[in-house]
Formats: sequence, structure tokens, C-alpha cells
Amino acid sequence: MATLKTNTLTGTSTAGSIAVTGEGNSTTTNLQQGLTKSWINHSEGTSISDSFNCTSLTDHSTGLHSHSFVNAHGNKNYAASGSIIGDGSTQTTAYTYSFIGGANNAADSVHSTSSIKYTLLHHGGSVYDHQMTQMMTVGDLA
Repeated sequence: MATLKTNTLTGTSTAGSIAVTGEGNSTTTNLQQGLTKSWINHSEGTSISDSFNCTSLTDHSTGLHSHSFVNAHGNKNYAASGSIIGDGSTQTTAYTYSFIGGANNAADSVHSTSSIKYTLLHHGGSVYDHQMTQMMTVGDLA
């Protein structure tokens, strides 16, 4: 078995584009476009537990939070997904709901290239601060 060690991978025809052959050898995937561009884990909107490419978490009000990206997205068409864990007293129950632009505060939730603002909902549908929130984004970086 051979081992390849490197600090940098660069495409031969386009420096920022590396094609990876998928299962079955019939399709290719662009490596850079398939990577998660940011992720954050925060507790009740008050402190970042851990993150990648995220900074300045803001608690706007109950269940309404935002954070900025260290490296901006190339446009506002990136995808964001996340989960919320705990009901404020325990981290034993996981809820996975669509919480970006939630029904109660859709106007408050905003995608921009440099930050994202989002609403967290309780399993009953009300706005709520959860014990742990996890979110990630995928899409093009600027």
C-alpha cells in the first residue's frame, strides 16, 4: 500500500477544482464544492462551543441568533442545515426541524454572504433557546 502525504492539493487544469471519481467509476464530483464550508455548535445562543469558519455569535432574542463567517460565501444561494438538542434542561432529546426562516419569524431569518440569521423552534412550534444548536453550510466560498 502506498501513502501520499501532502499539504496542498491543486487541480491540473484549474487550480481550485479537483474532480473525484465516484462509486461505479461513471460519475465525478468536484471535491471543493462537496466540502462543508462552515459549521458551528453553540449553547442557547450565548457561546460557541466549537466551530469552523464561524465567528461572532449574536443572541438577538429568544430563539433568534446569527453568526458571521470568517470566509464569506460567494453568493446567498448556499444551503444551511442544522439540528437542535435539548429542551433547556437536558441534552437527551434531539429534534431535527427546519429552523431557518421558521414559521414564527421567517422575516427575521436572513442569508447573506457574510452571515446567517436563524430562528430556533421548540418541538411544539414556539420560538425557543435550545441547550445545543448545530448548523453547517455548503456552497461556494468567495
